[in-house]
Amino acid sequence: MSVEPQASKPSWPVPPVGGWTADDLDRLPNLPPHTELIDGSLVFVSPQTVFHMRAVSFFEWQLQSVVPEDLEVCREFTIDIDRQNRPEPDVFVVRGEAVEESDQTRFPAESVMLAIEVVSTDSVTRDRETKPLKYARAKIPHYWRVEDNEGQAVVYVFELEPTTGTYTSTGIFHDRMKVSVPFPVDLDLTQIKPRRNRAAGE
Repeated sequence: MSVEPQASKPSWPVPPVGGWTADDLDRLPNLPPHTELIDGSLVFVSPQTVFHMRAVSFFEWQLQSVVPEDLEVCREFTIDIDRQNRPEPDVFVVRGEAVEESDQTRFPAESVMLAIEVVSTDSVTRDRETKPLKYARAKIPHYWRVEDNEGQAVVYVFELEPTTGTYTSTGIFHDRMKVSVPFPVDLDLTQIKPRRNRAAGE
């Protein structure tokens, strides 16, 4: 007698009608690290590249040393934009009063002063198109996009235009990045490379 094989249950979360909500990220079990919610859908990230790792660490530590005392630098932590959008910027700067408890899992988007995304192969469209639109809608004043140009970092800087509610480009930086807003920053972008290459002057 033949036995019909039983269909295995899917091992991934099945979204409810209407999609997931921001609160679901705190309730769903066994989600991969750094899962984001974009338009009610869960977004899983691919393994990061060496460039991505170095760029995220670079901006986190460099900004730590220059932000005013009433601001805090965070990395890879979710922010609430609305019920169906809870993205996770690679690095961002938030008002200090938004940090309320040690067990917080997110910050309100209106407390974010600057969001930084380091572009990966699987995040090009999200970082160039989807996220900037959502960050602008949430009125995050500043957005920086970091791209890998054959091992060299290129930073695209945007500022929110209050009359249109959209971002406008205020600069593209290659070797050195110097800006005055949202606070003075002067960065040597050539440091985003292996230490042996820096020592050799490449």
